Amino acid sequence: MSVNDRIQSFLASGPFAVVGASTDRSKYGNKVLRCYQQHGKEVYPINPKAPEVEGLKAYPSLAALPVTVPAISIITPPPATEQVVREAAAAGVKHVWMQPGAESPEAIRTAEALGLSVIAGGPCLLVVLGYHD
Repeated sequence: MSVNDRIQSFLASGPFAVVGASTDRSKYGNKVLRCYQQHGKEVYPINPKAPEVEGLKAYPSLAALPVTVPAISIITPPPATEQVVREAAAAGVKHVWMQPGAESPEAIRTAEALGLSVIAGGPCLLVVLGYHD
C-alpha cells in the first residue's frame, strides 16, 4: 500500500486521537488537534497532565478513552512513541500516523509487527489536511 493509500485509509477511519496533545498553542501537539477540529473530525486529546485541551476533555491514555479510536496521530518523543504504539495496538487502534519528529525505526518496526498501518517519515497531517492558525 502506498503512503497516499495509507493516508486516505487513515483519514477515512475516524474518530481520531492525538497522543501528545498539548495545551500550548505553539506546539505541534496542539496544532494537530486543532487541525482535526478545523476539519470537523471527531478527535480526542491524550495528555496525562491536562484536564482539557482546546475545549475537549483530555484523557491520560488511549485505554482511558470512552470509545475505540481506529486512528491516532502521535506527537511524542521517539522513545515515548515506541510505548504508544504498543498501547495503541492493545486499545484496538488500526492506523498510526507518527508526525515528523515522533518516529523512530524501532517504533515503526514495533507498529508494523503489531499489524498496525503506519504513516511515518513522510508528510505531516497539517500539510495533508491544510491547517490555518
